[in-house]
Amino acid sequence: MAPLLDRHGIELGQVRVDATVRRLDWTPLAEISPALQAALIAGEDKRFYAHAGVDWPGLAVAAWDSLWRATDGRRVRGGSTLTMQLAALLDPGLRAAGSEPRAIGQKWDQIAAAQALERAWSKAEILEAYLNLVAYRGELVGIRAASRGLFGKAPAGLDAREAAILVALLRAPGAQPAMVAQRACAVATAAGSDSPCEAIRARASVALAGGYRAAPHAGSAPHLAAKLAWTGAAALVTTLDAELQRFAVRALHARLTDLAGRGAEDGAIVILDNASGDVLAYVGSSGKLSRAPAVDGAAAPRQAGSTLKPFLYARAIDDRVLTAASLVDDSPLAIATTRGAYVPQNYDRSFHGAVSVRAALAGSLNVPAVRTAELIGVARVYDDLRDLGFDTLIEDADHYGAALALGGADVTLVALTNAYRALANGGVWGPTRLRRGAPHDVEPRRVFRPEAAFIVADILADRGARAGTFGLDNPLATRVWSAVKTGTSKDMRDNWCVGFTSRYTVGVWVGNFSGAPMHDVSGIAGAAPLFRDLVHYLHRDDPSAVPHAPPGVVAQRVTFEPPIEPPRREWFVRGTAMSAVRAVTSDDEAALTPRIRYPAPGTLVALDPDIPPGHQRVLFVAAPGTPELRWRIDGELLDSTGPRVAWPPVGGRHHVVLEDARGAALASVDFEVRGGVARE
Repeated sequence: MAPLLDRHGIELGQVRVDATVRRLDWTPLAEISPALQAALIAGEDKRFYAHAGVDWPGLAVAAWDSLWRATDGRRVRGGSTLTMQLAALLDPGLRAAGSEPRAIGQKWDQIAAAQALERAWSKAEILEAYLNLVAYRGELVGIRAASRGLFGKAPAGLDAREAAILVALLRAPGAQPAMVAQRACAVATAAGSDSPCEAIRARASVALAGGYRAAPHAGSAPHLAAKLAWTGAAALVTTLDAELQRFAVRALHARLTDLAGRGAEDGAIVILDNASGDVLAYVGSSGKLSRAPAVDGAAAPRQAGSTLKPFLYARAIDDRVLTAASLVDDSPLAIATTRGAYVPQNYDRSFHGAVSVRAALAGSLNVPAVRTAELIGVARVYDDLRDLGFDTLIEDADHYGAALALGGADVTLVALTNAYRALANGGVWGPTRLRRGAPHDVEPRRVFRPEAAFIVADILADRGARAGTFGLDNPLATRVWSAVKTGTSKDMRDNWCVGFTSRYTVGVWVGNFSGAPMHDVSGIAGAAPLFRDLVHYLHRDDPSAVPHAPPGVVAQRVTFEPPIEPPRREWFVRGTAMSAVRAVTSDDEAALTPRIRYPAPGTLVALDPDIPPGHQRVLFVAAPGTPELRWRIDGELLDSTGPRVAWPPVGGRHHVVLEDARGAALASVDFEVRGGVARE
């Protein structure tokens, strides 16, 4: 196992980097129990301090035993000293092959290596190296791993019984507990210990019966440790900041504790350094508060909610299709899809008519976002999201359709946070980094021009523009400058709060790994307070600087006619500035040809079997509308007139025509009703 270190060298936890062994830190001889040292010499090499690497008398006896072993079946007595055994531990070429003894030439090489070690190292150094390199049982290699794994204590705390057991394991690490105990009793006697043999047997049966106690200490970043495991490194130096990581863990626990009564038990946090892309905090789950603590919420794909809206508005501004002052229509909308009509709704279930792009984005209005996506093209939005690192968009653009504007795709918290970092960096996306000093394997790329990124960031930081939906007093109003967006997925299964300051980008997700919905927990209520606490902690000593406008941006006072929004100073991409924005009036609408807004072509209407048929209606909607408009369905003229007419649905395929007062056809669509009785 290797220590997991933060960017300053502070240990965050431990990582298992070798699947074959469990090895902990090197232990100096001074920190190893004297009882173990005495038992080792008594049981393995009585003349250790007298010989110069080779115990020649002992080697001769071993050779004699080897000569006669075939005649009487006795176990061969080992002649290797501790120094010779250490030489074999250091040089794999000197080790015996399985149960077969070493060849004569290999034995002489081992003797020569042991004598060289004795000339270069002191006895204390040899003893220390041997105890740290030798295998004791199973995967346990080294005295610290063996002491922790078998007895749950540090090497300094080993008593005479435990020391005898460890020495007994050296000759047969896989032996049965009874055989190990028998050998340990002999070792204890040779070492002059007064430990009763019964006590040694009892200790051996307990220590060798269960699993190891030397599991890695996950610390405060277990999910990051899992991502960086199996690298083989002696120590893993991450980009994390230990103090920030621990604060983020505590803050997440506190927030989920507050939400416990609303069915929220999981969460995740990612904090990035804007300039370098270094991951400063990585919290994958709520730990003990979760029923699935091993799941990495920072890397798990979840539905994005409204968090993708800033990117489609950035594209519209970048392409000069819209400005922050442009008006977009927030009225009922139905979009035909292969699976029926897509009818987006706003968070507050109401519509606001004409609103500016600033108000639409800051207030997270859904219908304007869908209209904007259709205006610039869903394929263009899709390409931008791919360029921003959302590799979880594995289907093509048509699969997601207009719902992509409202987060109808799965994203990870890491990718989402890094995409917002691109806005913080003037529209340039760059890869993140988890290991300190590691080279970036992907070059940065520009996705949006600096002007578009700046204007979108200014909107996301605008408390006044946000107030229409969230009010002035909300958790997004941090004490320092920050640009932030929330998002909530369908049925409140996920909620997000992602944003940036002048130095950091912070992403928060709250939800349930099981997919269970929360109760009355939106992004503003669930993740936003945690985002605020993290931003305040990050800027506890220094403020967040308000970004400077890039050269291609100009400020212009703008008014609205009629005054649907107060006059204000607005930012524009150079060449798109305007002093007045005029909304379409009723007189203007009169000059336009009415069109059918609902149903959309190809709409599939499914009747609810639990509602009496007489209480179900399909609403035909036209715009711009006049009271004289007439509706004809399947050739039959409806009695009701006007821009909104309710029709009692009949099963089957239908053709609806919108006519003016003279009966001239203005528009028509085909749609289908399922679940009712078809007309003969």
